[in-house]
This record gives sequence, C-alpha cells and structure tokens, in this order.
Amino acid sequence: MKQMNSVYSVFKPILYGCIVILTLLNVSCSNKDKYTAYLFAYFIGNGPGEEAIFYAVSPDGFNYVALNNNRPVIAADTISSRGGVRDPHILRAPDGKFYMVVTDLFVSNDGWSNNQAMVFLKSDDLINWTHSVVNVSELFPNFHDVRRVWAPQSYFDEEEGKIMVYFSMLQPGGYDIIYYAYANEDFTSLETEPKQLFFHPENRSCIDGDIVKKDGQYHLFFKTEGHGNGIKKAVSDRLTEGYVMHDEYLQQTNEAVEGSCVFKLIDSDTYILMYDVYIRGEYQFTQSTDLKNFTVIDDEISMNFRPRHGTVIPITQRELESLINKWGTAGDLGIASVIGENVKTNNVVIHRDNGTIYVPVKYGTDLSSFEPVFESFFDARIRPSGPQDFSQGSVEYTVSVKGLTDKKFNVTVKVDNNPVLTGYYADPEIIWSEKHQKFYLYPTSDGYHGWSGDYFKAFSSTDLVNWTDEGVILDLVEDVPWGPRNAWAPAMIEKKMGDTYKYFYYFTAAQKIGVAVSDHPAGRFEDIGEPLIDWKPDGVRGGQEIDPDVFTDPVSGNDYLYWGNGYLAGAKLNEDMISIDKSTVKVMTPVCGTFREGIEVFYRNGIYYFLWSENDTRSEDYRVRYAMSDSPMGEFYIPENNLVIAKDPSKGIYGTGHNCVIQIPGRDEWYIIYHRFTRPEGITMGGNAGFHRETCIDQMTFDENGYIIRVQPTLEGIVPVSL
Repeated sequence: MKQMNSVYSVFKPILYGCIVILTLLNVSCSNKDKYTAYLFAYFIGNGPGEEAIFYAVSPDGFNYVALNNNRPVIAADTISSRGGVRDPHILRAPDGKFYMVVTDLFVSNDGWSNNQAMVFLKSDDLINWTHSVVNVSELFPNFHDVRRVWAPQSYFDEEEGKIMVYFSMLQPGGYDIIYYAYANEDFTSLETEPKQLFFHPENRSCIDGDIVKKDGQYHLFFKTEGHGNGIKKAVSDRLTEGYVMHDEYLQQTNEAVEGSCVFKLIDSDTYILMYDVYIRGEYQFTQSTDLKNFTVIDDEISMNFRPRHGTVIPITQRELESLINKWGTAGDLGIASVIGENVKTNNVVIHRDNGTIYVPVKYGTDLSSFEPVFESFFDARIRPSGPQDFSQGSVEYTVSVKGLTDKKFNVTVKVDNNPVLTGYYADPEIIWSEKHQKFYLYPTSDGYHGWSGDYFKAFSSTDLVNWTDEGVILDLVEDVPWGPRNAWAPAMIEKKMGDTYKYFYYFTAAQKIGVAVSDHPAGRFEDIGEPLIDWKPDGVRGGQEIDPDVFTDPVSGNDYLYWGNGYLAGAKLNEDMISIDKSTVKVMTPVCGTFREGIEVFYRNGIYYFLWSENDTRSEDYRVRYAMSDSPMGEFYIPENNLVIAKDPSKGIYGTGHNCVIQIPGRDEWYIIYHRFTRPEGITMGGNAGFHRETCIDQMTFDENGYIIRVQPTLEGIVPVSL
C-alpha cells in the first residue's frame, strides 16, 4: 500500500498536468467551434464577371469586409451552364457540411425569362466546393416549359431528415410561384417533383423566398414581384404547408426592394432583415426582435463593397480563420477606417491596392504631431504608434494580421477646408449679417433617401472656414402643417426695417415655397401659415415650384424672388417681404437649354449675374452655368463659355452644383458656396449620391470684362477670411 501511494504521488503531478492540458485543449477547441463571426455570400451586378460568388466576413453582423479583394471566390464559368450565377444561399446542415444553392442565369445573354436551372454546391469547409447543375425543365415533364427558376434557398427538414430546396418558377401564362422539392442524398439533384409552397391569396407573383424559424413557427419572407415590389411574409406551423400571408410590407423604404435575408445575431434575440434596394444598387439593413416591427440601422452598417442579393450565416472562429487565410489580406482586414481628433472621417480615402491612405483634417490641426487612429474590425497590429510628423509628407505604416503577409501603407495627412460642414448638407444659401457681423449658412439637411429630410439648420462663422452649428431653425413637421416634408433649398435675407432687423427665410416644403420670419438669423423662424408659391406661372406646364432665391437690387432698392425647377420665374416682392406682386411675375427661363434648377442672382459692377444648375443633382455632371443682364428681370446675355464650376475627376470631385455667392463686405472679393457628392464614396453610390452631398467653398474671380473665370473645385478650400 505504501508502494502504491508512493507511485501515485510520483504520477500525481503528471496526471494533473495531463488533465489541465486536455482541459485547455478542449476549451480551445470549444472556443474555436463557437460562432464568432458572419459570412456574407453575394454577387455584385449584371455584367461580365459580376454574376459569380463573392464572400465578405464580419465580426459582428454590422461591419463587413470583402474577401479576395472583392473578386469572385467561385467564378461562374466553373459551375454555371449559362455563364452566370446569382442569389447565393448557404445552409449549414446537421451533418456539418455546407450546402449552397444559386440561380443559374447570365442576364446579359438570357434576359430575365430564359433560365431553367439552379446550381447545387456542397463543401466541408466553405472553400472547396463540388457542384451540380439541376435543370428543372429536364427533370420534370410537368415543368418542361418553365421560363425562369429564381433565387433558390434550402432548409433542413427535421421531420423528413432531408434538405428541402425552395425557389420561384414562372410558366407561360402564369405568375411566379414559390415551390419546394427535396434534394437527393448526395445533393446533386432533386428527388421529388416541385410542389407549391405558398399560395398567394390573390394569385400574384412571389419570388425571393427566405424562411426563418422563430418560436416554433416558420416565417416565409418573400418579394411581391410586380405588385408593390416589397417584402411581405407568410407564417405557418409546418415547414412545407399552411402559410398564411400577413398583408403588410416590412421594408422600411418607399423604394423597390428584393432579395430579403433574415438572420439572427449570435447570442442575441435580435434578428437582422436586410434586402437589396436594387434600383439604388445598395442594401438596407433593419433589425427586430419579433419579426414584425423593423427599424432601420443603416447608420450602424459598413461594407467596402456593393453587394446584390445574397445571404448571411454565422461561422466559427476556426472557419473565419480559414477563410481569412485563403482569401484575406492584411490591407483589407487590418484597416477599416481612420478616425481621430479633427479627422474628416467621411472623406478619408483608402487605396488598398497601391497602399495609400489620405486623411483630411480640419483647419488648425498640428500636422507636425498628429496621431491618426486606425479602426479595425479584426485583430491587427499597426505600427508606428503615437503622434507622427506629417508636415513633411507621408508616413509609412505597417499593418500585421495573424497568418497574413504584412501590408505597408503610405499615410498622408493634409488640412482640407472642404467640405466646410461636418456631415451631409446641400443647396447652400449664405448671408452676411450686418447686425451680427457674421456669415450665416443655410443648407438643405441631406443624407435622407429621396431627399426626405424635414428640417433646416443654420451655421455661423466669422471667417468662412470655421463654422458653428446653430441648431434647427425650422422643423417642417412641427412648424409647417401645410408642408411637413421635403425640406429643400432655402434662401435668406436680412432686412433693416426702421430701427430693427428682420430675417426672411424662403424655403421649399412639399414642393411648394414658403416663407418664415425671425428677429435673429439663427432663428427660430415662424412660418406665415400658408405657402407663398403653390401655383405655376402662366405658360408653365411642367417642373416644380422649388429652389427660391431672394435678391435686393442695389440700384432700385426693390426686392425680388426667383424660383423654379424645369423653368425659371421671377417676381417683385412686396414691402412686407412675405407676399409677391403677381402682376410682375415673369417666366425667364434661359433659352440655352441647360437650365434645371438652383437659381442664384447677384450684382457686381453694373451687371446682374444669374447662375443656375444644369443636369440632375444625382448626376456626376451636375454643374453651374450663368448668364448676364442689365436688369434684375432679364433679358439675358449668355457668354460663349458660361461654365462656372464642374466636376474634377482627377481630384475625385463630382456633382458640383446648386450654389450661392457671397461678397466680402467692402471688397471686390467673392466666394462660391456649392455642394458636391460626398468624397470619395459618392461616385460609387449611383443615384444615392444625389442625397449624400456636402457643402464646399472656393474663391470666384472675374476677368476685366466682368466674365466669371471658371472655378476649379478644390479639396483644400479657402483660407480664413479676415474682415
């Protein structure tokens, strides 16, 4: 017994050590196999090479980084019978394998009604896939004439012990119907004929089905194709039958959407509903805890790519590391954004391919000792650390991510005074307040889809560079019952009336023009209670009553109001400044054919200048032109070279338009205030750039004959103006 105790005492520490090691190994393996991240599978467009399988990863379900430099991880020509694949969906089945289904369609060749197949793929690791083309028209005689087979997804049927594949199909003379069938054991084909999964109560088209189970019920989200083009859902207690439609739209936008994907956040009761706002070419993300009430969370979402219809699944740390090691780079994963005191975060430019980062900072930043803060959504080491000297040029940084080759970036930090306001603001108006000895800037509050902002703000400055936010001066919902939406393009004037100063604020609301009054240029302003202009001038058939501009003629002392989209009209204001003399209304649209909107009128050296914006504000070629006159009501002389300001692609500046002009008191010194697409992202946004605009200021000069010398838009802007 003594001997055994002795032996036990010798092996006791070894035994405990083995237990500890095995426990640590088990904990390590357990941690590696917990869900810690997300995989987003998607395609990117309708062009060659865009209908393929792309991957992005996210650590939190909100911030996504494309893998493989946003190039396909599975090229379409390696798996498709048509030349393109779309709408990828990945299922993690109980056997631990991954099953992907995609639409077999190459839109450039096939159009929208000439595909009969899906592609089934199977993988152990999300990297290596086998595939099979599954042609419904060839497999099932009852569907020999099918015109399209779209957006397949899969779900593991626990009762049947099989993978159910569901998808929409269209046959001649019918409408798109969501069907289901079971895949065979090796996931190379369908073993059952498709059956209708969901019966729309009005026999209308439904596509893009997506099933999620919650509290024992199956929620089938789908697009109402061709009638509303939005997302609804049907609910059932059974996976393959009994779905009852809830007749309400769930998307949180008025624009057409498709391709919904619902996924549950890891260790959370929150679900994400995301969908493709396909006309804008971007996704919207919403969240819910009950799958009934959804709120938009777009401001919490970031991604360095522009996906089309795809799906998101949770993945383990081990799977994340495998994907990163296969397709990740330190440049993509190591730096997501740059922040820091005085950094203009919306305007940081990261070029991952050539390893450069441009960091614009606010006026007054000490470039000789500045520390940019690099944000990363994945573990990264970035060196050097601490403040660096950027006053002599760029500084080289090295980014390291475990398992990946280091990436070097040359980081440049420069003072850029454009844009002059932080955030999205457009259609600027400016005044010099004689009473307060300050400049006041009045923009459209931008960043709202469809120009749906409903309030106005003011900003003040003594030097045109450093601006103070004065807050909301007019809220359409609270203050303007006749026009509680679409707060656009204001105009402003300070008038001395006797011994007091009054401020008249002309604004667009619900495509009408109103006027509000205050005793202070920073408000608040009180609406007069009704529109000033909600009618079209004689002879005008189209366009909108928007974009007012107010002007005091220094020669006659008369005040004028100008307005119009698609046409230009002007009229004399009455002395009360809140009504117009309708007998003076004149349609004065320039005959050159370039007038769109955004009139601005000013006077210099005996010449009246009329500036306007050409093209649509969503166009990169939105720009300013001008005419001259010897009268505040025309006729116009249009110079041969009448372009005032336009895009400069070499600087990444686009959509330069809807301007105002300010003269420095007592000097022949002039500045143009205008908006541009947000830089650098605007040019990649498509039409969405038209409501993601930012306000800039550059100097405007004239030649000896009074012609405006074309303004070159700049990043650096102007230096502070002294008075």
